[in-house]
Amino acid sequence: MTFSTTPGILTATDDQLMSALEDADLPSLIPALAHLTGDMSLVNRDELHPAIRVEGAALAPQGGLSAQEQQLARNLAFDSIKKFRDSASSSARMDDPEQLRRLIRFITGDVAENYEPLLLHELGLGEAAVSPAAPTTVEVPEDFSVMIIGAGMSGLLAAHRLDEAGIPFIILERNTDVGGVWLENDYPGCRLDTNNFAYSYSFAQKSDWTHQYSTQGAIHNYFRNAADSFGLRDRIVFGTEVVSATFDEATCLWTVTARSGDAGEQTYTVNAVISAVGQLNQPSIPNFPGGNTFGGTAFHTARWDHNVDLTGKRVAVIGTGASSYQVIPEIAEQTEHLYVMQRSAPWALPAPAYHDELRPGLKWLFENLPDYHRWFRFHQFWMAVDGMRRFAVVDPSWDRHDSVSQMNYELRMALEKHISSQYVDRPDLLGKVIPDYPPYSKRMLRDNGVWAKTLLRDNVTLISDRISSITDTAIVTESRDEVVVDVIIYGTGFKASEFLAPMKVVGRGGQELREWWGEDPRAFMGITVPNFPNLFCLYGPNTNLVLNGSIIMFSELAMNHVMGCISLLASRGGGSLECKPEAFLEYNKRIDRANEEMAWGIEGVNNWYKSSSGRVSQNWPLSTVEYWRLTEQLREEDYAYVAPQASAGKTTLRNGEVLV
Repeated sequence: MTFSTTPGILTATDDQLMSALEDADLPSLIPALAHLTGDMSLVNRDELHPAIRVEGAALAPQGGLSAQEQQLARNLAFDSIKKFRDSASSSARMDDPEQLRRLIRFITGDVAENYEPLLLHELGLGEAAVSPAAPTTVEVPEDFSVMIIGAGMSGLLAAHRLDEAGIPFIILERNTDVGGVWLENDYPGCRLDTNNFAYSYSFAQKSDWTHQYSTQGAIHNYFRNAADSFGLRDRIVFGTEVVSATFDEATCLWTVTARSGDAGEQTYTVNAVISAVGQLNQPSIPNFPGGNTFGGTAFHTARWDHNVDLTGKRVAVIGTGASSYQVIPEIAEQTEHLYVMQRSAPWALPAPAYHDELRPGLKWLFENLPDYHRWFRFHQFWMAVDGMRRFAVVDPSWDRHDSVSQMNYELRMALEKHISSQYVDRPDLLGKVIPDYPPYSKRMLRDNGVWAKTLLRDNVTLISDRISSITDTAIVTESRDEVVVDVIIYGTGFKASEFLAPMKVVGRGGQELREWWGEDPRAFMGITVPNFPNLFCLYGPNTNLVLNGSIIMFSELAMNHVMGCISLLASRGGGSLECKPEAFLEYNKRIDRANEEMAWGIEGVNNWYKSSSGRVSQNWPLSTVEYWRLTEQLREEDYAYVAPQASAGKTTLRNGEVLV
């Protein structure tokens, strides 16, 4: 069936509508139609309420509805659209919060009252779309300003929120364009492994995505368009990298030194600094003996060398994490031979449509049924909020080493069955591709069968021996095998726990942030650090998400809190604001205890979520609503405010100890 995007639902034929509905996501379609038409009877059918159900190793499609229930939903939707079309009436839609709550509950079921503000915010309709933590506009002193470091996802979000409030700001960006990791990571096959409808700002939702897991180019364009549509480009200084930031206790101002190729070093003085550099911006390359003697070409996936033609080359990819998992199937065919150097096998959830374009009927409905894409995004968000979290929670009485609970073990069995079905004729590979650690101990990937097909190619060899050294022509394994190659590609991740590196950040009392942190970066709510007043982190320590929610959502919630802090500073004419040591310590004790109770925090498993000390420094271990609750409003009792000229001699904190 061919769908037209111009006439929309008002002139679509019955056949067009029925064909489109075959492709529809039904749990989000029913409330979308009730919202459009005002017919609340659509959400009164108990048998059509979706649920989060697990089938094998994946969430059940269509909210777990049976085939009969799905057809009932399509028939109701068809009748509703047809009635709306034939009556030629205008939409009866209302963005009344109580009506929206009722429609939301069709998807979520009964939820705690304190959850509803978060749900309304994520839906992004009506007054609920307005960020709640600070006034729309703020009374700002004439000389008050904020520095944002980085113009990626979090930096653009911060800029938009400050701009809404009328707070002067400037963004320094080391690259020549916006986008952050989505600009820098342009390797072959790069794409989201989370749903891109949820990987978007609540205030800048998009109806015309072409894929459910979009490519790097599509995501980068999304952020480029956001910068343009919100008028942010003129506030960004591109090609400029921050070298240092130093806090002056007398004036309560930050002096930021930056370096650009054209202008050399420049100095900025601001009231507050927002770090939006994220966690995945410094590539990590292992220090293999002899690595610098390799005579061929070598580069990291995050710094892909597009001038290198891999055609007919012998290529080694080191690592089988998220980036390598995407790169390897893309380049295998053009190489003479591809060697996959694996330290540990990855777990991956089945995702048959991972590379597929959206079904044509679903795409047509997104573009022609008002706000349907918002309800679809909300349904995807709700399934991700805490839907799979239970599978990663550690059962203290569980005594198996390959899993952390009964549910985790059942997931493991389902994943093993899925993997084994792809290597029926290659028992020699099967032992190498099934991980020996519990699911969710490391990052979970997405599998549409391409990975197995690649490893089964005649010109691909999977090597699980550890690397001993590198010579001028080869990689040498611990078994003393020499793998002669022309190109080495490092898919070895990032220095995730080295937050704000390589810049030097000096706070109160001359304390340097990286020295103060040592091996364990920590922050209050992932945002603020004692002794570093007016410094705010987005996507900071312990705010990475593994299986619940969206990183963009978390950055929005964090920025709500930052806006509360900056609004307080502005309303008092400046000064300094920092979290109290006792609030910092109590919060981090809670986070550490919770991470120890998750699969990624168990002993004996190495992952990028842990710092060099073994502490989980990256991940958020609690429920999504708990971060909403913590960041929703600024609790002034958690912070110490000091006016200018009165901040010296305060209590300090070093390495978790309060010092006077």
